[in-house]
Amino acid sequence: MTTLSNINAMTRRAFVAAFGDVAEHSPWVAEKAWDKRPFADRDALIQVFAEALRQAPREAKLALIRAHPDLATRAKLTADSTNEQAGAGLDRLSPDEFARFSRFNEAYKTRFGFPFIFAVKGATKHQILAAFEERLGNSPEKEFEIALAQILRIFRFRLEDRVSP
Repeated sequence: MTTLSNINAMTRRAFVAAFGDVAEHSPWVAEKAWDKRPFADRDALIQVFAEALRQAPREAKLALIRAHPDLATRAKLTADSTNEQAGAGLDRLSPDEFARFSRFNEAYKTRFGFPFIFAVKGATKHQILAAFEERLGNSPEKEFEIALAQILRIFRFRLEDRVSP
């Protein structure tokens, strides 16, 4: 964990090195956030990351959504994604559960053109599967907005894990 005074003293390069991975494979979010320094507190830092995403063009938002991995994938994940998915038990699925996640991942990507986004911290595999089932019936625009809201939750969780209050 780092302190806010350390963060506020960071160079742009150091800040992006420390926080560029908060937004999955999208360091541009941290670059935009750095422009809003100094941060009054951790919540202000979280808000600035959220504003960077909200103010981005739709194409950048879609690219960020698409940068996220499938849930319960066997592909190489970032350290944050690995830890978050393990915390939800997605690294310990039975063969049937893994097959179910795989089917949902494919159906979701086919329907919406991007991966299912769910801030898994604190959730169980059963809650995630229920969300998959529920959200597959949404409109593409609604699901785009839900994906962004879930990414904002991921930002919050990751920044809370890295920055002392």
